[in-house]
Amino acid sequence: MAGSLFYNLGKKIAPSARKAKWLWASVTGTESEIVQLEHDVGIDLAQEAREQVRFDADPDVNETLEAIGSRLAQRVVNKQRSFHFEPFLADDPNAFALPGGFVFVSRPIIALCHDSRDELAFVLAHEMGHIISGHAIERIVTNSAVSVASRAAPVRGLLGGWLRRVGVQFLETAYSRDRELEADRLGVRLAAAAGYDPDASIRLLGRLAEMKTSSGPVDLGKYFATHPTFDLRIRSIRQFLRRR
Repeated sequence: MAGSLFYNLGKKIAPSARKAKWLWASVTGTESEIVQLEHDVGIDLAQEAREQVRFDADPDVNETLEAIGSRLAQRVVNKQRSFHFEPFLADDPNAFALPGGFVFVSRPIIALCHDSRDELAFVLAHEMGHIISGHAIERIVTNSAVSVASRAAPVRGLLGGWLRRVGVQFLETAYSRDRELEADRLGVRLAAAAGYDPDASIRLLGRLAEMKTSSGPVDLGKYFATHPTFDLRIRSIRQFLRRR
């Protein structure tokens, strides 16, 4: 069943790369089946991602991510979804989300939050927003050969080799501007629902904007370089908070 669901999913959205709202109205499967499908896809991708990044074994970092992530996950409406948060070591600040609820966060991006759990909650919730809104599965389907896989092909095992070929760097680049701004809004909303300060998102982005414009070269890495400008993100979040 999962194989045919994924085939139909890819065939349906790949030509137009439309936003993955296939999920709840699709005639190819129920919401429960789609969520399970995403998780199956994410398992393979997460396993390959672990082969390409260095796991951060610091118990304090892992405990912090688990505490914040669990609190955020409790506020997700669809209780069929599960989330897993994994820190990794890198030279640059980075984070990426995989279908099925797998969120990877680098040590440098955690450090940029200056020990603020409210700011880190926004970072995690932003990546969760990409998963919940379907951005993560949409990007995989529209950029891999799985979108034209045989109806008989199983989902498991199809994507590990693909990610090995393209590299985890593919996952570390930003989505389109609209997708990123939507993930910001979803992230702020989710963080607030979990009891975190939604204004922390503005403080974080504002501080990063100051770092970028301060004297001396400041390299914030590909993650922030490929996202919308800090000023645009801040304006979008402020508008959203005013409407709320």
